[in-house]
Amino acid sequence: MNRTGIMKTLLLALSLSALTTGCQTAPTIIPDAPPDNASEVTVLTAANNTETRLTCNRDDQESAACNLRIYQVMVEAFIDADPNADFNTGYGTSHHRGDIAGITASLDYIQSLGFNAIWLTPVFHSVPLDSQDEWADRLDATGYFASNFFAIDPRFGTLEQARELVNEAHKRGLYVFFDGVFGHFKENAAVYPSPSGKTLSKTGQPQAGTGREARYPEDLAFFKEVATYWIKELKIDGWRLDQAYQVPVRYWSELRKAVQEASTSVTYTNRDGQAVNPLGYMVAEIWNSPGYISETGYGSNETPALLSAFDFPVRSALVQTFGSDKEGNHSRPASHLNSALKLSTAYPDHAMPNLMLGNHDFPRFGNLLQRARLGTPDNPEYWARHKAAFSFMAAYSGPVTLYYNEEIGASVPGFADKLPSHSCAVQGLCDDHAGRTSGRIEGLPSTVGAAVVVLNEDERNLKAYVSQLMSMRSRHPALYSGSRTPVFSDERVYIDRKDHGKDHVLYLVNSSKKPVTVNLHTAAIGSRGSLTSLLDDTRLNPDNGLYRIKLNGLESQFFAINQPSDIITVQQQETVVSDALASCNLPDVEGQGPLGKEMWIRGTYQTGDGFMATPDTHKFGYKGNNLYQVVVNESAKTAFTFKFASKNWSAEYAVSRSAAVKPGSIQAMSTAAGPGTESGIVIPSPGRYVYSFRINAPAGNHEMYIGQCRD
Repeated sequence: MNRTGIMKTLLLALSLSALTTGCQTAPTIIPDAPPDNASEVTVLTAANNTETRLTCNRDDQESAACNLRIYQVMVEAFIDADPNADFNTGYGTSHHRGDIAGITASLDYIQSLGFNAIWLTPVFHSVPLDSQDEWADRLDATGYFASNFFAIDPRFGTLEQARELVNEAHKRGLYVFFDGVFGHFKENAAVYPSPSGKTLSKTGQPQAGTGREARYPEDLAFFKEVATYWIKELKIDGWRLDQAYQVPVRYWSELRKAVQEASTSVTYTNRDGQAVNPLGYMVAEIWNSPGYISETGYGSNETPALLSAFDFPVRSALVQTFGSDKEGNHSRPASHLNSALKLSTAYPDHAMPNLMLGNHDFPRFGNLLQRARLGTPDNPEYWARHKAAFSFMAAYSGPVTLYYNEEIGASVPGFADKLPSHSCAVQGLCDDHAGRTSGRIEGLPSTVGAAVVVLNEDERNLKAYVSQLMSMRSRHPALYSGSRTPVFSDERVYIDRKDHGKDHVLYLVNSSKKPVTVNLHTAAIGSRGSLTSLLDDTRLNPDNGLYRIKLNGLESQFFAINQPSDIITVQQQETVVSDALASCNLPDVEGQGPLGKEMWIRGTYQTGDGFMATPDTHKFGYKGNNLYQVVVNESAKTAFTFKFASKNWSAEYAVSRSAAVKPGSIQAMSTAAGPGTESGIVIPSPGRYVYSFRINAPAGNHEMYIGQCRD
């Protein structure tokens, strides 16, 4: 659960002026990209990109976890089916009466969407403190500061209702994941011992007004018991791990092994009548850069900690390309998706990233669209952007998670036009509360005694599309567990080939509103014959060696490659740049150049402290002629996001339009003020690298260069 001031985020402090919450400032809206009148793209050879071979990127990977399609439920806001289990308060706009019985009543609906797992926000008992205020009551409703980790909160239901939920889910082929908050708890939690008599610490740092941070290793044994108790008691299939960075990474391997051992000690009967062990899946919430996610969650190849974490970096690119982030960064080129996926270089080999479009800490995707003026529910573009985003998720190697009611394009009416007030959390106008809307399940009432929900045509259409995508994904391991070959990406078009054994799939998406025709050479995608659409079974044959595929605005296509062959890629050639930008031994000159200030590489590299640090190793020297430069010793293959910025953020630069860095090439650089405008880079091998930029004021045609030193 994201709480301002508690966790570092990927967007933390990209600009000092942006160090505010969504309740305090309106976002900056970035203008649409310049119009592109070209209507055709011809691809003769595939891009020559070396991809990181993560767990779910391997064509020999058969793990059930790679094929997880998780439906997330915010319990207090979802469905009310038990009049005796109500919180009647909480953050956001919902009825605040959701309960465990309401989730059980919704299982058939969730299964019909094509999902095979559910994740519940925390359901453990948050016992009120003496004379706690309304804000503490609302925090209790989230479940994220529990008192008794071995009891179900009666305002959510009973232990037997929880048991029924898990059993009924398993009968339908649905895994069940609880939300594990192992890094903090309510301050009265120490008085609620575990069944074996273990108690929590009392000296951790205060958290969120009524909570306390856990202390390790002091609290390790207690949380091991929590993690294993519910697997043995209810046979849940694992845990979503809230703010996983709060637990020192060296202890995650112990917790993970305890969960694995508990999962192998019990069985349940699945939908096929087979006795199976709980899955034992654990996924970390670490809202930060790939490097920080590895450092605090995954561990290393040598000492693996957790095996899965949410892919916040790719999620940012996803919403910035097809919609908008909460800061208003939108209309990113389709190549932005490829750039984000390449950042997985920073992960160890065992990593299993999990992609989501949103969760309970984000505004609804529909609200982000409306805020950025990219569509409203009465506009076809609104629904097309949802479909494009979901299609990208369907083509993602690894688990995916969908927040409840995204499948029907849910949003808070009027959210984009309302300015937050001091009571924004109550009204649901804060960014981190706006997504907590009342659950709407077709054919069920949202609350006891209400009318059943009837979807409109647009909602039914989007729901059917999500169901089609999830069903397609379940049948094609190339999508959820296939190796990825980037074929092509530019301003508008993104193309991947996915491979797993004998399953070969081509994915294309148009991220712009304008139609485009893609002419694909057979060699570029590795195909000797016809393609078959996975959405409508139509066949496409090449004409003179080219497949001609028309993509309407924001349209996606999936094709089976019926006769696969090797892909012909661009031959990589080393470029020799004869420019001072590429030199690695220029002496400093006096002065601070046209900027009149010192500059640093600020970013998410290991010593960068999430954009906060300004280490001497990454400080630019002024070389004269408007040129700034620093040589950095990169000790290992890595990936990170960055800006060239001053200490007080009065100057910020990145690759124009946040395009991918092309090492060894001179690229256009522009002002990049505020969150979401950073660039990403993959360092392919250890060595000395020069980072340079040239200010060509007042024309504004600035240039930058990053490349390995050869001198």
